[in-house]
Amino acid sequence: MSADRDRATTVQAVGILEAIHGRRSVRDFAPTPIDRSTIDTLLQAAVAAPTAVHEEPWLFAVVQDPAGLARISDKAKALWRQQIAAGASSPRGAAAESDLAALAKRLSDPKFSIFYNAGTLIVIAAKPLGPFVAADCWLAAENVMLAAYGLGLGTCCIGFALGALNTPQMKMDLRLPDDATVVAAIIVGHPASRPAPVPRKPPQIASWC
Repeated sequence: MSADRDRATTVQAVGILEAIHGRRSVRDFAPTPIDRSTIDTLLQAAVAAPTAVHEEPWLFAVVQDPAGLARISDKAKALWRQQIAAGASSPRGAAAESDLAALAKRLSDPKFSIFYNAGTLIVIAAKPLGPFVAADCWLAAENVMLAAYGLGLGTCCIGFALGALNTPQMKMDLRLPDDATVVAAIIVGHPASRPAPVPRKPPQIASWC
């Protein structure tokens, strides 16, 4: 089993189109931890992303402490419950989650983690250097997810976490500057199962001049 895990984190012979089309959002993780060298590999991939006028505005925080992950999840669930109670729309969109009462009930379940029991959270924050910092950080996030796929790992962007991660206390806990903005939160781990492909619509081309 150990040899299988080692191979899963060293295989990199994956074509870029295979990674793009094969990547899935994973929400079912095995308890196997990810070592620091693997995370370093993912972060090196992140900073190889395109960056406007070479500003490299990204800043990273890595959370692997189970108590820390639980704290962020609990805070995020509480914030979303408040928004739902106040009449805000579903964080997943009305079409995807029309029953807000059911969503609120799920968020009230102390056993439910918004991180789906993944053991690693990579937080990508933007330093306030220019108008394109958020785009740069999302490009870095995509690199993380494609690199993780190439290493046999699963990932998922967790939009639920952003509100909690951008609170002053959470930024303090993660040692992020007050003026930084968390743009992306990506869970990483060994998939316990692989999601089935989801059909996508063909590209809608408005013009071809």
